[in-house]
Amino acid sequence: MIQVFITGGTFDKEYNFLNGELYFKNTHLPEMFERGRCTVPLDIKTLMMIDSLHMSEAERQIILYHCQKTEYKNIVISHGTDTMVETARVLAEAKIEGKTIILTGALIPTAFGNSSDGFFNLGSALAFAQSLKPGVYIAMNGRYFDWNKVQKNKRTGFFEELPYEFI
Repeated sequence: MIQVFITGGTFDKEYNFLNGELYFKNTHLPEMFERGRCTVPLDIKTLMMIDSLHMSEAERQIILYHCQKTEYKNIVISHGTDTMVETARVLAEAKIEGKTIILTGALIPTAFGNSSDGFFNLGSALAFAQSLKPGVYIAMNGRYFDWNKVQKNKRTGFFEELPYEFI
């Protein structure tokens, strides 16, 4: 069983065709799992529906609490990409033992259909949650990254490994 925690982010944004704004209504993740013909047993819980740019330390503590309290060892968190690394840091620094936690997101809303990267990232996150050793990771663009060795390149929109420093 994989625990899926929904926090909002671009995965779940809707587009208002009248004023051009993005907003939250309902999560798309259950529909995404169904459309992807997912056969992995899932326990899906919505924790919040916010843009990660508006996420405070209080919301990160809610995510941490639920990751600590779930009985499941494999966790996928849908999250906005702008502050995903910050939330991963909070989870990693809490030193949650024996759990594999994968944060993932999308740059293009699922509501935009086939142009969204959400399906690909969500499927990758499920696979990584089942195959990686316990720890905190980010899954984007078909890759996984250790939580402390990744950044979002705001120019390209891709996640990339941080360059290693030579000592």
